Amino acid sequence: MKNILVLCTGNSCRSQIAHGYLAHFAANKANVYSAGIETHGVNPRAVAIMIQDGIDIARHTSNHVDEYLGKVDFDFIITVCDHANENCPFIPAPNAVRLHRNFSDPSKLKTKDEQEIHEAFQATREEIKAYCKVFVRGHLLTEEVS
Repeated sequence: MKNILVLCTGNSCRSQIAHGYLAHFAANKANVYSAGIETHGVNPRAVAIMIQDGIDIARHTSNHVDEYLGKVDFDFIITVCDHANENCPFIPAPNAVRLHRNFSDPSKLKTKDEQEIHEAFQATREEIKAYCKVFVRGHLLTEEVS
């Protein structure tokens, strides 16, 4: 069983979405954890956009990366925003494959238009979903991920 850590700034949106998809696509092939270099609570819009795709992340918690240091031996560490990639503390995991992909943060959209906000969350969700499918297919599974 592989251990995967997904890191973001506040562990509220992008890392939570990735956590949900990685756990879904990897099934029993991996333990998935997510954390932030800060904790901002799980974004309710992230929960809602994932429910629309059939994945429930409502029970996820916003965790600080320090909670896992020295407790879990990670095989993969994935940063999903530039800020976390540049500011994350050292994680002692000498054998971990470290990957980075900057996804847009829909919670930072400067509008009050609910349709635009929804579309931003949906676009980020779809981008993260595609990335997670490719990651799981390439690193954990030999069969096709649907």
